[in-house]
Amino acid sequence: MAEVRLRPMTVDDADRVLAIYQAGLDGGNASFDAVAPTWAAFDAGRLPAHRLVAVDGDGTLIGWIAVTPTSYREVYAGVVEHSVYVDPAARGRGVARLLLDALIASTDAAGIWTIQAAVFPENTASLALHRRVGFRVVGTRERMGRHHGRWRDVVLLERRSPVVE
Repeated sequence: MAEVRLRPMTVDDADRVLAIYQAGLDGGNASFDAVAPTWAAFDAGRLPAHRLVAVDGDGTLIGWIAVTPTSYREVYAGVVEHSVYVDPAARGRGVARLLLDALIASTDAAGIWTIQAAVFPENTASLALHRRVGFRVVGTRERMGRHHGRWRDVVLLERRSPVVE
């Protein structure tokens, strides 16, 4: 995918990152959230060292990936949950795979031993992608929450690093 390159996310990316986030939320199968957070909330909740964006040949930001700590307890310092979002117009081009591969390299290098993901079962493309890059299904959390007036299940996936001991 020569026309797409990855780089660290910066504050200058805020508007585009949040617009792509909102487009994913509007699709109905990305998150329980209905509205993307403010940049301040987004920035405060995600680890700066593991935020990447994908840009196309024209320099347009077309996707992003970031992680949040699952806990601030020291014993869980190597466990994160990730989010990956791609502009609807850029889907099917391998952007999410590029972002996820880069995130895995970044977290492995940083000593993070587990990446978690929570995916709606209806999001079959995301589930397939996660399996392809080494995530395993831990289980399905039934009726995890109400979303647009109905109960939704969530598939919990995780990837254990083979290089972090």
